[in-house]
Amino acid sequence: METNKDISLLIFDFFKLDKVILFLSLIGCIFIAVKIVSSWSEKLQKKFTGKRLVILQMTTVFSFVTYLFGVIGIFYYVFQPSKELLVAVGGSAAVAFGFALKDLVGSMIAGFILLFDRPFQVGDRVSFGNVYGEIKSIGLRSVRLTTLDDNLVTIPNSKFLTDVVASGNSGALDMMVVIPFYFSIYQKLEDVRALLYEVVITSRFVYLEKPVSIVFEEVAESNHFVIKASVKAYVIDVKYEKPFLTDVTTRGNLVLNEKHIMRPFRSEAGVK
Repeated sequence: METNKDISLLIFDFFKLDKVILFLSLIGCIFIAVKIVSSWSEKLQKKFTGKRLVILQMTTVFSFVTYLFGVIGIFYYVFQPSKELLVAVGGSAAVAFGFALKDLVGSMIAGFILLFDRPFQVGDRVSFGNVYGEIKSIGLRSVRLTTLDDNLVTIPNSKFLTDVVASGNSGALDMMVVIPFYFSIYQKLEDVRALLYEVVITSRFVYLEKPVSIVFEEVAESNHFVIKASVKAYVIDVKYEKPFLTDVTTRGNLVLNEKHIMRPFRSEAGVK
């Protein structure tokens, strides 16, 4: 009975109201500090656009480490758990917390692996399952990804250790974009190549320090054989992926029509 009473007194002393309030207040300070750093980070990204991904990655590492070690440090500073208390509650509590928090702990360990093994980084465009978008943050529990439709998708860290994920730019600002065009098999390929190449290199979103290539292949579409041109070029910043795709597609179709390049199906119907 005395042993149980002593344990109860230890626990009661451990969770005094003033300690709990101080603990929560310091946790709030950590949260505010991370938010302030994130706000500064956004301003720096706009000012130094060429270093946008580096700033994002540094902010993510800072937030991750601050949350993890800050919470642990504050816990020991405020509560200062004694050896007796740790031994008293350690056995059964450890088992209970182990089962309750196994997924969280697994995700935290996975988060460390993602940060330092770096299969992808904050700012990367990645494909995971049927989801494609930009990595916005790597947290203690999950990765947040914004799709090109501006939907925020939250994925547990542990998922990335077992499933396949593809990164489009691997930490770089530029990224290859593939833009398809279709036209008649009766059209001269060199004429099309010259027209599309001119369209791509004059786009304000293209990154010309990397090569532009145009690949042709004959494919079957709606019971017809057509030529598919895959225009492969690099966008200057991944955030301009869709504007680049739209710009090249719009101007490319305009030029092909102005130059009377035969398009599939309708043009072929009139060929004898």
